[in-house]
Amino acid sequence: MTVTAKDLRFNVSFLFDVLSKGEDVTITHRGKAKAKLISYDDTEQTPKDDAMFGMWSDRDENIDTMVRNMRKRREF
Repeated sequence: MTVTAKDLRFNVSFLFDVLSKGEDVTITHRGKAKAKLISYDDTEQTPKDDAMFGMWSDRDENIDTMVRNMRKRREF
């Protein structure tokens, strides 16, 4: 389905109904496609593998203590 930006402003609840049926919505502004709304499905989501998470998991130090020490005021 293709709608204008004006339709998006005034008919949001209708667009949510369209999305709940699984249909995608393309939003146009001045005749050109600018955005696409797709229905959200929780079952499709895969667990995110964040490479930075757990980068210090092999250390024996307490991370909370280490961060507190970094935030302490420097003494000269």
